[in-house]
Amino acid sequence: MKITKKLFSDKNNNVFLFKLENNNGIEIKISNYGGIITSWLVPDNNGNKIDIVLGFNTFEEYTSQKYINSCPYFGAIVGRFANRIAKGSFTIDGKEYKLAINNGENHLHGGIEGFDKKIWEAKTFENLNEICLSLSYLSVDGEENYPGNLQAKVDYTLNNKNELSVKYFSETDKKTTLNLTQHSYFNLKGEGNGDVLEHIISINADKFAEPASNLIPTGKMPDLKGNNLDLRTKKAIKENIKKVGGNGYDHNYILNKTKNELSFAAKVVEPESNRILEVYTTKPGIQFYTGNFLDDSITGKSGKTYFPHAGFCLETQFFPDSPNKPEFPSAFLEVGEKYEHETVFKLVF
Repeated sequence: MKITKKLFSDKNNNVFLFKLENNNGIEIKISNYGGIITSWLVPDNNGNKIDIVLGFNTFEEYTSQKYINSCPYFGAIVGRFANRIAKGSFTIDGKEYKLAINNGENHLHGGIEGFDKKIWEAKTFENLNEICLSLSYLSVDGEENYPGNLQAKVDYTLNNKNELSVKYFSETDKKTTLNLTQHSYFNLKGEGNGDVLEHIISINADKFAEPASNLIPTGKMPDLKGNNLDLRTKKAIKENIKKVGGNGYDHNYILNKTKNELSFAAKVVEPESNRILEVYTTKPGIQFYTGNFLDDSITGKSGKTYFPHAGFCLETQFFPDSPNKPEFPSAFLEVGEKYEHETVFKLVF
């Protein structure tokens, strides 16, 4: 196992690209800009490397105005609050905080310049069993109008079981709201190699956070039984995608768990290669998103444009609009409290 480092930008000597390699041929490249997973190479049956995540080859493409306008958040660490906050507003101890409105009438993924656009400090660690890229960032009080100086740390750890662990740690000096996630778009056939509609998915959830037409939860958490969104048993993504509203899945599933233990959340199988992605998490929810807003305006690593359903996301997180929904698990972080969560992505091939 090994981890290597090189400059990722010709214009900024603080932006690096780290390559994590295990003994089974998996290579994952991650930048300290936004904590972005830029590529995730997996061997096929012939020993060729297949890249299973959407993204770009150059730093400049991640910072282009065209990409920023499109806002797909390819492979990034998203925060302070992943997903949507209704009308960009929440209240803590009687004080209202107004955030940027950057998704219709709502706040999305931390605002105009969230964690996905920050340069994180990086350290690397290696031993016989695993390699780790540790990223840290201090989000100052008032950044994007969130309260509190928040010290955030994300550890990416790869092992020889073909597992990438993403561990999140944070502390604050003022009560705040926090919801961090990893926003990779997967295509287990290989990025740029068609859509993901034939992929077969199952999610370990009996309930979901019911969304209104603007994708803000109503606060109701109905059973999935008899619903087109039901993915408790494996289904091809294409099976009900036209029945779930909008242009596909963009729904928060309430995972079956009673505590914050690391437990099974989802499984996706690509039937042609039999390549499998399993997701485990301590988070209470998972947002299943099928790249509905990709629109052919962005050209990816293979020189092909990314269109709707060119990739899927499994974003482990608290529920959307949690700061305004007391019936949901709390997404507030108190002074003296530690935010500690983990998600594991495991590849079987």
